[in-house]
Amino acid sequence: MIGFFDYTVVLTYLSLLSATTGIIVSLSGGGHPYLGMFFLLFCGLCDAFDGKVARTKKNRSDMEKNFGIQIDSLSDLVAFGVLPACIGAAMIRVSPTLLPICSKNFGCWYCILIRFIAYAVLVLYALAALIRLAYFNVTEEERQKKEHGKVRKSYTGLPVTSSSLIFPAVMLLQYFLPIDITFVYFAAIIVTGILFLSKFEIKKPELKGILLMVLIGTIEFILLIVLKIFLHK
Repeated sequence: MIGFFDYTVVLTYLSLLSATTGIIVSLSGGGHPYLGMFFLLFCGLCDAFDGKVARTKKNRSDMEKNFGIQIDSLSDLVAFGVLPACIGAAMIRVSPTLLPICSKNFGCWYCILIRFIAYAVLVLYALAALIRLAYFNVTEEERQKKEHGKVRKSYTGLPVTSSSLIFPAVMLLQYFLPIDITFVYFAAIIVTGILFLSKFEIKKPELKGILLMVLIGTIEFILLIVLKIFLHK
């Protein structure tokens, strides 16, 4: 059997399984973007620790290290590139205001135009995530050769994994704003996609920073459940 299946890649595999499940759930039936957010948050949790877990194995071969880098990026593309796009597609289907004219006539020009623009935004977002991850892989390989395997200290542009905190936060706005947050979600998609490809340096978080992000994700997870139950929105 090809591949590697030890503990160093378990979290990456779990992230991919969660992302795929989230995509299926989001696009099932009439669309369930709310449920998709929980899978996105879980993907973020797995990604927060997969690298640290992998580095605990000191005798990894070069092939194991390269395999880990490749599957991490491939998993991230699905989890933080495709899944948020699918959640956005599900929001189009359930939005009460995005396509008000088309509720009775799905063939009208307005519906076709809005859907085309919305889906184009989602596709371009996934493309931005793909380009960023491919660029990261290439530069990371070159960096490790020059720095002899030292741990990276900063990133250029916004890491794709940040989507696991950004989009659940946007979803929470539905409980605090008297508007349909579909428009806000798509605005966040556009801005986030641009930041993926922007040239600015951002410091790589250390353990305290990672734990803080995990705490934020946990709070988002709890708030999504509690507000859903008590506010029934």
